[in-house]
Amino acid sequence: MKTSVHHERFGDITYQESAWSGKREISIGGVPLEKKTKKEYVYHGENGMINCRIKGNAVTGATLLIGSEEIRLTPSPKWYECVCSLLIFCFVLAWGNNPVLCNIFPIVGGAIGGGISGGLAYANLMVMKSTKRIAFKFLVWLGMFLGTVLICYLIALLILTAFA
Repeated sequence: MKTSVHHERFGDITYQESAWSGKREISIGGVPLEKKTKKEYVYHGENGMINCRIKGNAVTGATLLIGSEEIRLTPSPKWYECVCSLLIFCFVLAWGNNPVLCNIFPIVGGAIGGGISGGLAYANLMVMKSTKRIAFKFLVWLGMFLGTVLICYLIALLILTAFA
């Protein structure tokens, strides 16, 4: 996820974080900051070296702390984005581990279903956060939800036919 923010004092700030590895890159005015630790950086400005720190991440909302200033780099997820993403995981968890429901409509549960639904719930949260309009956010959720159920259903069918 790559975002850019304009600050009146520091200019354009670019923040990039890998969604899977968590690797971060940050630059101010096109100049990359020197990395000290995982969350601490050094900014070489006109007033000398300034220590910077990143609080949070791309999922929870990242904030850059430069001296006493806080600059919001990525927004925090809204409550409904978190609930929608959690619903994807909870549905597969509840349905896939209930034999009566799986007799009606089989979907894979357990570790396989949990891994699939957890990965797609995370992807759903990232896509919902990057979408601006609320109607599109819920369309994204519906697509991810139906995609998760379809994938878990197809894997359940493969398992049932392999052991039948």
